[in-house]
Amino acid sequence: MSDTHICVGTISGSYGVTGELRIKSFCAVPEDIESYSPLTDERGDREFMLAILRPIKNGFAARLPEISTKEDADALRGTKLYARREQLPSLPDDEYYHADLIGLEVYDTGGALLGRVKTVQNHGADDLLELQLTGTSTTTFLPFTKSAVPTVDMATRRMVADPPEGILPTPKPETATGPQD
Repeated sequence: MSDTHICVGTISGSYGVTGELRIKSFCAVPEDIESYSPLTDERGDREFMLAILRPIKNGFAARLPEISTKEDADALRGTKLYARREQLPSLPDDEYYHADLIGLEVYDTGGALLGRVKTVQNHGADDLLELQLTGTSTTTFLPFTKSAVPTVDMATRRMVADPPEGILPTPKPETATGPQD
């Protein structure tokens, strides 16, 4: 679904006892989430006509027409909200929707494949790319900055990374034991 829809927020639970919801927006302008209605769930099975009521800590209090009780609101906790890609604004050349970065192959500056982007995280500062390293189950975080990721080529679905020192695990040196008697 990520080709046609982008995750723009999530329902984080109820707010009060009359069916209001806590909404966390992932939009650059948080209030814009309301303008993308109707939103859908991850599978596209349900539509949500979201109406923002007021800002609250870490998001918004909002209303959905079909939700009138705290229990109904709590049942939607954790629901991700998706907008149609064509509803969203075009981005400048150096900006990307997180959904578009997931799955990109990541190469080092020498052309060696490091891995693939597994997730994109943002905890308040710069975005972090979680890389699934090639040939292992290990992941590592790479800052998504111009210096650490100088090239993103959406046409070829790959990026070039110059990871800061200490980001990638260092291979263990091979050791040999002396002759055995």
